[in-house]
Amino acid sequence: MLRQTTRLRELLKAGKTLFIPGCFNPMSARVLDQVGFPAIYMSGYGTSLSVTGLPDAGLITLTEMVANARAIASVIRVPLIADADNGYGNAINVIRTVREFIGAGVAGIHIEDQVAPKRCGHVAGREVITVEEAAGKMRAAAATRDELDPEFVLIARTDARGAHGGSLDDAIRRANAYLAAGADLAFVEGPTSMDEVKRVCREVKGPVFYNMTGVSPRFSLEEMQALGIAVTISAGALMRTALAAMHDLAVKLRDQGPMAEARFAQEFAKHPLGDLHTFAGFDQIRTWEREFLSPEALNKYQDSVGHVPKG
Repeated sequence: MLRQTTRLRELLKAGKTLFIPGCFNPMSARVLDQVGFPAIYMSGYGTSLSVTGLPDAGLITLTEMVANARAIASVIRVPLIADADNGYGNAINVIRTVREFIGAGVAGIHIEDQVAPKRCGHVAGREVITVEEAAGKMRAAAATRDELDPEFVLIARTDARGAHGGSLDDAIRRANAYLAAGADLAFVEGPTSMDEVKRVCREVKGPVFYNMTGVSPRFSLEEMQALGIAVTISAGALMRTALAAMHDLAVKLRDQGPMAEARFAQEFAKHPLGDLHTFAGFDQIRTWEREFLSPEALNKYQDSVGHVPKG
């Protein structure tokens, strides 16, 4: 079987814009996997909010991010690209960061040039380190990649476009410096217009990674293909959808009482994922039980009440 890093490399070589929605935990990743996306992105914003309940403002740790990535990678069948924030320190810290994500089964990460503590790339108040320091961090990341898994994909993100005192000119200059330092793709965060995106695609000397969210314009796949964008992510769409759905049901439960859940359950049963126990994987559990436990162990299904897995 091909490693997921190799699978991601092959997808990047296909020559078409790779559109990757973002997940925020293993459950949301499994939804994307089941729907059939060829790769999945782990949102840093979504991870911070779902794991810690805190905003994407440099409050989540490397350990927490890698733990979420490892859990996600272990339950999906396609490559995972993860947000690795600013590498959680200087170039020496970046070495461990790359090691940890490779060890977690992740196919690629992006590392940004923000100061610590960092923050979401579409929230004001960002600052960036010097291009020299950031390029050194990327060289460290590339050296670690080449040592452990040359197929691992490194994406260099610059927040210089929207940072305090920054500009698009500086962002493009930095993106090219990071590509020269060993990055596989360049990620200019937060362009604010079609003209700015065109400049990025024209002047960045390597494959472009694009985040279609926040202040940045939206494009169809055909438009992105024409622009020459290699990868685009929709990082927070599933998270926003989940938040909206949970809020709306919570309001109904508060105002209408427990029968609101009964009405919801009737509607959910009609949904493609309405058989929740099957989606969760109980059929697989019964298959494993049949394969690895004694025949007598399966007798428990004969007179118990509830969902009966197929297995």
